[in-house]
Amino acid sequence: MQQPTKPSGEQPPGSGAGKAPEDNGDAMSGNPYAELVSRLRAAWLSGKTRPMEYRLAQLEGLGRFLDEKKQDILEATTADMRKPPFEVEVSELSICRSELNHTLNNLGAWMKDKHVEKNWATQLDSAFIRKDPYGVVLIIGPWNYPINLLLVPLIGAIAAGNCVVMKPSEITRNVERLVAEMLPRYLDEDCFAVVTAGVEETTRLLENKFDYIFFTGSPSVGRIVMTAAAKHLTPVTLELGGKNPCYVCDSCNVQNTARRVAWGRFFNAGQTCVAPDYVLCSAEMQEKLLPALREAITEFYGPNPRESPDFGRIVGDRQFQRVQALLHSGHTAIGGQTDAEERYIAPTVLVEVQQDDPIMQEEIFGPILPILTVASVDDAIAFINARERPLVLYVFSSRKEVMKRVLERTSSGGFCANDTIMHMTIPSLPFGGIGMPIPRNGVLREPPQPAEPSTGRVLPGPGGILPRTLPALPSPTAPYPQQVPTALGLVLNPYPVLPGTPRAVPGTGADPPCPQRLCRGSELGAEPLPRCPPFLPIESRFTALNSPVPTPSTDSLGRYRALKRAVPAGQSGLGRYHGRSSFETFSHQRSTLLRGAGRETLNTPRYPPYAPHRLPLLRAATETKRQATCLLL
Repeated sequence: MQQPTKPSGEQPPGSGAGKAPEDNGDAMSGNPYAELVSRLRAAWLSGKTRPMEYRLAQLEGLGRFLDEKKQDILEATTADMRKPPFEVEVSELSICRSELNHTLNNLGAWMKDKHVEKNWATQLDSAFIRKDPYGVVLIIGPWNYPINLLLVPLIGAIAAGNCVVMKPSEITRNVERLVAEMLPRYLDEDCFAVVTAGVEETTRLLENKFDYIFFTGSPSVGRIVMTAAAKHLTPVTLELGGKNPCYVCDSCNVQNTARRVAWGRFFNAGQTCVAPDYVLCSAEMQEKLLPALREAITEFYGPNPRESPDFGRIVGDRQFQRVQALLHSGHTAIGGQTDAEERYIAPTVLVEVQQDDPIMQEEIFGPILPILTVASVDDAIAFINARERPLVLYVFSSRKEVMKRVLERTSSGGFCANDTIMHMTIPSLPFGGIGMPIPRNGVLREPPQPAEPSTGRVLPGPGGILPRTLPALPSPTAPYPQQVPTALGLVLNPYPVLPGTPRAVPGTGADPPCPQRLCRGSELGAEPLPRCPPFLPIESRFTALNSPVPTPSTDSLGRYRALKRAVPAGQSGLGRYHGRSSFETFSHQRSTLLRGAGRETLNTPRYPPYAPHRLPLLRAATETKRQATCLLL
């Protein structure tokens, strides 16, 4: 296991170097990280992190790290992923600065106690919610955006007054080394530490009792993290991923749509959890969209994207092999070229994709865009609702009623109309996934599908989409419930989704509103060129899009995977962050009532010996009354 070295040189005032534990472990527990966690817990219990001045000093130190180590960050991300410097500036540094400035601007307001409504018995007292830090927090970062997705949660944890153990991804080794060696110079060594660890070491790290765990990564590792947290009943946030649908309506501006979809899909070589994972559109729109996508790809990356300095590479050999295998799904309409030595996969568009193809069984996380055809917006909604709820849902249309229809009848972590990824640039919008209700009997079941009598071949449903054909599942003898009468013919027990019916769980009302939405016009006079390749110098094209200035005051394999997902697990994750949501995620909402020591006569009605005549008075003093409603005709 690599250990971060303690940097030499003086520390800035109010900051310090984070230390990793020695590998010999704690004598009592035998865990190599027990001493580190205990040291941070002692610092938190001392109250050191609670004052607003301390939190601001640490956040300012984090800002100095971003400014002073910018060139080092650019070089490290280029070495790990050949990520274009422009993309690093936009997706790593700029978003972190924006999040940091937004927090500095608002921390004082967020920390204030929130006074609440009181009953008659407590009118003379003080009742409020205090935002308390959890204590010692563990943040585990991913490799695809190794700075952004580690530091943005860190900003929220610092703002909330926690001590933090950070574990950057070991896959992006150069960024991991940079963070371990340089970031501790800007933070207090008593309260913040960076741990470099592989799988075995991370498993040992998770054995320790943390007060909160924030994980970003794959659903499979997320389950491991959640299992480890459950042993200590530790609350968690899981930022995972999933297959983000993108519905393209016939009424959209085709050229603008193609540019925005291509930018979102192929940014960072497709290794983005909020990238559009597949497109749903009519057959007629597909014929229009394909040449527009080809034109956009050529405009962004030239006739040979392999030679473009603005197109990245897959992060590792194992990831490259996985993504390359997905190219065998459907038919390649654009791109498809690969180079294993460079870990290069060209921007690729697939057509004639069926929903039982391997590419539709997992998150792609690469520069491949499958297109599936549907007959109508209702078929698209049915397709989306029959699958796990995505991290984000995209829709392109010039008709507001279409955007509203998709928004109201689907459920996702976030929603963005007429653009991709740009909702991530707004720190005041919360970001996170949403789970999926587990069906009765825990089975996602399919009714028999019609087939050709002569060949037995399964016939496609409306829109030309073939239904999934999973292996027969054991047992349940109960009859199938009502079938979803659209493109899929899937049955999700026990809540079938019908066209024209709001998606809801019986007895609970409609799904909770999506917390993150961004609707943009599709008919803008000028496309937002500064964010699209080919990239020019950053200063001339992307000076202030994201960063507010702080105010002075502050195959069979696919079918097997489909079968494994018969019990849905909410692939997009749990919890939310960004802006105030980050602060609230890492804060315990502590209910507080401060009562006076006198006026004991007012408490007499609730004391024994009980007297029935006191009950009406006590109820009047403590019960909340229903307010009368007034309807103006």
